[in-house]
Parts: sequence; structure tokens; C-alpha cells
Amino acid sequence: MSHRASKVVGPGGSGGGVEDRREEQFTAFVAEYEPRLRRAFVATYGAYRGREATAEALAYAWEHWTRLSRMQNIPGYLYRVGQSRTKDRRVALAFAPEDSGDPVFEPGLEPALKSLSDRQRTAVVLVHGFGWTLREVAELSGIKVTTVQNHLERGLVKLRHALEGGS
Repeated sequence: MSHRASKVVGPGGSGGGVEDRREEQFTAFVAEYEPRLRRAFVATYGAYRGREATAEALAYAWEHWTRLSRMQNIPGYLYRVGQSRTKDRRVALAFAPEDSGDPVFEPGLEPALKSLSDRQRTAVVLVHGFGWTLREVAELSGIKVTTVQNHLERGLVKLRHALEGGS
């Protein structure tokens, strides 16, 4: 990022200022957690709002990095920031169109996923689609592992019901 304040020179005048360290820490954080945040938001809200929520969360993180860098669960906090900053601009889920005539997944999966609650969809997609653990989803969402397990189980029941035609 090119957001630079005046450089603070460390003891002895050798450079390596506070602002450089702040930027390095933030860049490392983004490299590690941006893909996970984006996947979680897209799984929950669809491609458009998911990307928007990710951008909003990371912009907030940059602006408040000095305070946030001392928190224990920064991704979980930023997940809530992304949710609240895009709440009023909610749009319908829109999954990417297929490139070929042959579906890569079950054709009924998209409407079945849309029928789940946000939390159920997040749990199902992150756990079964991206291989996250229940604990990882819980930390990101700010809820208990048992609650994630409940959302996952209920979501899977609804998906099975929808994909099997109610039988």
C-alpha cells in the first residue's frame, strides 16, 4: 500500500521507522488472512457483496491497524466490520455463470445453497467446500464451535432434502 505518513526514524537515526514496521505487519496480515476473509464473505453473501465486505474490512483494518494489531482475533473482528459496513447494501446472491454447457457441480446446488440461512451457508461452504475446521469458522464468525456444528448439520439436512427432491 502506498499510504505513508512521515517516516519515524528509530534510535541512532538508522531508519526502519514505526510506519515501516506498521506497513510490514499489515502487509503480512493481509497476505495471510485476506483469502480466508474473502472466501468467508463470498460464501456467506455471494461474490459481489463478499468482495465488497472484504475490501471494507481491510480498509478499516488499515485505518485502525495500531489498535487492531494488539487484538487476539483480528480476522473475527474484521468479519464483523465487513458485515456491518455492507449491511444496508445487501444484494441477492449471484454465483458465477458456468463457462461450459457441462455443470461442474450438481445443477440444483446453487438454488439449494441460496435457500440456506447465511450462517448455514457459511458453515457448509467453508467446512465442506474449503476444508475449514469448525473452530476456524467459529473464530471467524465469533460464535461457539457447537453453534457452527448446529448450523452445519441443519444446512446439510436442508441441502440433502433440496437435492434429493424432498424424498
